[in-house]
Amino acid sequence: MDKRYEPKTIEEKWYARWLESDAFHGDSSRGGEPYCVVIPPPNVTGILHMGHALNNTIQDILVRWRRMQGRNVVWMPGTDHAGIATQNVVERALAKEGKTREDLGREAFLERVWAWRREYGDTIITQLKRLGASCDWSRERFTMDEGLSRAVAEAFVRLYDKGLIYRSNYIINWCPRCQTALSDEESEHEDLDGQLYYIRYPVIDAPSDAPSHIVVATTRPETLLGDVAVAIHPGDERYAFLEDCKLRLPLLDRELVVIKDEHVDPEFGTGIVKVTPAHDPNDFEMGRRHELTPVNVMNGDGTMNEIAGPYEGMDRFDCRKKILVDLESAGWIEKTDPHRHAVGHCYRCQTVVEPRISPQWFVKMKPLAEPAIEAVKSGRVSFTPGRWTKVYQEWMENIRDWCISRQIWWGHRIPVFTCEGCGKEWASIEPPSSCPDCAATDIAQDEDVLDTWFSSWLWPFSTFGWPEENEDLKLYYPTHELVTASEIIFFWVARMVMAGFEFMGDIPFQRVYIHGTVRDDGGLKMSKSLGNSLDPLTIIDKYSADSLRFSMMMITATGQDVFVAEEKFEIGRNFGTKLWNAARFMKMNSGDAVEAHWIHAARGSLPVFNPEQLGPDDHHILSRLFETTESCTANLDACRINNAALVLYDFVWHNYCDWYIEYARSVLNGSDEARRDTVQTIMHFVLGNALRLLHPMMPFITEELWHQMGYGSEDEFIMHADWPTGPSDAMQGWSLDRGMVDYVEDKHELIRVGRTLRADFSVVPTQQVEFAIKPNGDEAGAWLERDREQLGLFLKASQLVLDTDFVPSKATPSGVSKLGTVYMPLEGVIDIEEERERLGGKLEKVMQDLARISAKLEDQAFVSKAPKQVVDQQRSRKNEIIESRDKLTQLIETLAG
Repeated sequence: MDKRYEPKTIEEKWYARWLESDAFHGDSSRGGEPYCVVIPPPNVTGILHMGHALNNTIQDILVRWRRMQGRNVVWMPGTDHAGIATQNVVERALAKEGKTREDLGREAFLERVWAWRREYGDTIITQLKRLGASCDWSRERFTMDEGLSRAVAEAFVRLYDKGLIYRSNYIINWCPRCQTALSDEESEHEDLDGQLYYIRYPVIDAPSDAPSHIVVATTRPETLLGDVAVAIHPGDERYAFLEDCKLRLPLLDRELVVIKDEHVDPEFGTGIVKVTPAHDPNDFEMGRRHELTPVNVMNGDGTMNEIAGPYEGMDRFDCRKKILVDLESAGWIEKTDPHRHAVGHCYRCQTVVEPRISPQWFVKMKPLAEPAIEAVKSGRVSFTPGRWTKVYQEWMENIRDWCISRQIWWGHRIPVFTCEGCGKEWASIEPPSSCPDCAATDIAQDEDVLDTWFSSWLWPFSTFGWPEENEDLKLYYPTHELVTASEIIFFWVARMVMAGFEFMGDIPFQRVYIHGTVRDDGGLKMSKSLGNSLDPLTIIDKYSADSLRFSMMMITATGQDVFVAEEKFEIGRNFGTKLWNAARFMKMNSGDAVEAHWIHAARGSLPVFNPEQLGPDDHHILSRLFETTESCTANLDACRINNAALVLYDFVWHNYCDWYIEYARSVLNGSDEARRDTVQTIMHFVLGNALRLLHPMMPFITEELWHQMGYGSEDEFIMHADWPTGPSDAMQGWSLDRGMVDYVEDKHELIRVGRTLRADFSVVPTQQVEFAIKPNGDEAGAWLERDREQLGLFLKASQLVLDTDFVPSKATPSGVSKLGTVYMPLEGVIDIEEERERLGGKLEKVMQDLARISAKLEDQAFVSKAPKQVVDQQRSRKNEIIESRDKLTQLIETLAG
């Protein structure tokens, strides 16, 4: 066994072996209790980032754990065609050739996209394998593969025929760069500093005692070219004089009507709003209420059209500048105020979104939402953490119809056909050869494609072959956990619940685990644009996949954001090294051949012990093992993976490596064969259980050690070993004694007190010193007497005195524990005067720090103006300094004797 763990070759070896053995595969023919997770399909354009690493590590842990429990597991993998993003990638490549998609035409362009997908579309899948993802890769799906494309057409036709899909001329979010509609969720709002422009609109035939103009405030003066009215609140008496008036539109000299509408906020701006139904969603609704005819002044690429008059052909933002100049010169601008407001941006290219009227396809969502709301209310679908339940419910109860059409070429083309002869419109799964009404063959298909999410909302069942019935679909649907991020609760999670009820008549999954966002140490969300993202593959190359996975779980509290810096991955690397060294120590002390009963113990068979052979440390480690097993299982069941990682870390690092292995050294070097065999059996039993408990989080090193230690044969994997259990009769069968377990905990505390004394007075680790222990009573003295040799080894004591009547001499520092008081005489160990000077120097510096921070906290200007977090940090720091002062003072007083 190598002295050091070298993960790169080991990770490559084991992943290849797992794939060759089809170790991740599950199917209905196996029977048993199913467990199914569907992967949130990453975009085919994507590369692995830390959010993916977190999300897929959580899924893999759950999947590997359930597999070890004997469940019939399928983790369904796949990728999403990412309509807008993928088309943008290919269009950028074409642009470098001086071409556009229109130059190629639709069919040739789609061939180009498919070629790109074949060459680059598996990048993220390959990277997920580096992470250790144990997906059933034989089932890999793509949202535009033949089967899923048929499922999309089937779902569309069913909803269309049911009257739940309709086409309407409606105002939508429009990306001038991508030249397509976006859903509300795809328009990401960002607060920007802008201006509120106060523009005068002349009143036509105003009464003699009324103003000749009114003032309208707007943030988008370029849209006034599309104004058809102005609106006031019905109760606003300030503008009663406008009752029978009309207004004149500045610059274009068009007549505008005055309407009254409850939507107008009398307190905002001047209390009058311009009504531009073609370019504002609220104005669009007002226009419908008042039967106004919209006027569209903008082209799809964000330039002004012919209705914009002299501004035709100008970019919308250039038009804004020119209109402001013209309004100013004509005297129509009254004033301008700074104004911060939310501006929608395309979620793909970050272009400012433009509200635009256009014919689009929609799904009626309220009928679909009703059973999906009830499923969460009744608990059939649950959220972890529970706070996301309210977010889901509020969105669902206020749901709006879903715009599902996109004006791009890459995607599922809308399966609606129109007869050029008789005008009939119908939806069909397969392209028809003739019109069902008049038999004409001149048929046109709708040019638009479906929103990418229309395919992924079918994911939990379309990936298993729906609409065809099959045994896999029957067994694995509904799925179990869905692991995802909060930002796609609306994009994906809610829609999957609705689709599950509509097409399968049941929920798509039982629990939704919402993990946090990956942020840098400063709290900023990791992103390439900010330059603060870490590449998971770089971390894997430097630290190992196991280190990345385990470290992420250690620092990620359930449902909370995770704050990542590269040095935090040292947690997993150091833990892996500790585990490797522990196994290597055991291998070196077990000889070349591992005894059969040790192997059986490691694999989970309960060893048979003579209770008299078990000492207190044996009782302690076995008891802690069972507690760790139960805690780990319960935490995984509740999706508290961070808690499970912390429990395992503490048990393996501290209970097993720091205490039991160190305790075992003297036994293994002793002459008592029976005792040595008992301790080795326990060591293998505990290590075997620990490896199995750790496997879901650290699959590679646990698989390697499982075979290095001889616990598994060549064709057996730890991933198929039984998940450890804490048998209820084990402690009774082995006569595990709670009193002994508690004693060992107290003994560890006593040893820590002794080690702290050594550290306080800078005794070098290799130096042996005298210790004296004054036990707290005869019973404690008897326990400690039996462990005298072990105590001496742990404390590195040249001499250990156990005396209930011990009276210390001068300059004898001490520490108190439950079992007794620990003394460390310093005579002959250190230069006492020199140590007093060293401690005095430290105390002087601490006092300076205390004076400085106290002055800061007494400064009312600092306390009142600094952020609360900063003030709290300073107060916490002051308390730490006071503790240091008090301890140093006590140490100096001890040396004064």
